[in-house]
Amino acid sequence: MMTKKTRRIVWIGSVVLVLALLVGGCAAYLADDYPADGEAISAFVADLSVPRNEPTRGVLTYGSPDASVGFISYPGGKVDFRAYEPLMAALASEGALCVLLQMPFQLAVLDVNAAQGFAEEYPAVDQWYLGGHSLGGSMAAAYLEANFSEFAGLVLLGSYSTADLSQTPLRVLSLYGSEDRVMNREKYDRYKSNLPEALTEIVLEGGCHAGFGMYGAQKGDGVPTVSTEEQIDRSADLIFRFMQGEN
Repeated sequence: MMTKKTRRIVWIGSVVLVLALLVGGCAAYLADDYPADGEAISAFVADLSVPRNEPTRGVLTYGSPDASVGFISYPGGKVDFRAYEPLMAALASEGALCVLLQMPFQLAVLDVNAAQGFAEEYPAVDQWYLGGHSLGGSMAAAYLEANFSEFAGLVLLGSYSTADLSQTPLRVLSLYGSEDRVMNREKYDRYKSNLPEALTEIVLEGGCHAGFGMYGAQKGDGVPTVSTEEQIDRSADLIFRFMQGEN
């Protein structure tokens, strides 16, 4: 029979073991991330020659602060936010001000309200759109559920909305690649009813899940039949046309 002291030691040991497993599991999860391909990004962005600024740590902007339309982007889960610089630069070259946000531990779920306050910082922008890739798109939609009046629309890239936006006046663009094997299509179809009637859905032929950023291949994804550069250029064109009301 264990003594009171022995039971206490066993109990403390059990707690320490559980905490160690939790910390270890979290560390392993967060360590399995996708770094940005700096060399490819630099080459792509250099060709576009659009203004790039870093007004504060964890925030990158592309384009003119005097642009009439703005786009705030949440990165995909566990992806270095810099991987989306090419898409932001390409979209800025079309005429938009693009704001790219870094997330804590590269998870937008840890800072759903990151989009707050940018309208005041850039008063020249008449219309703001919020969006993101994968988990980032879902968290952008979650922010809009309570703040939809601040934005003209939502852009989902290989993503879906678990938040109910069906009764809002938001315009929504949903883009995903035909070769995307990461986005859960069952959930995508299930949650489509959460989106407003003003939904534009476009399938990028040959595109994949990882093709919206430059961070290499993603585990479980399909094999694209177009280059990442092509997918980004095509996406930027479609997003800008959508924000201009052309599709």
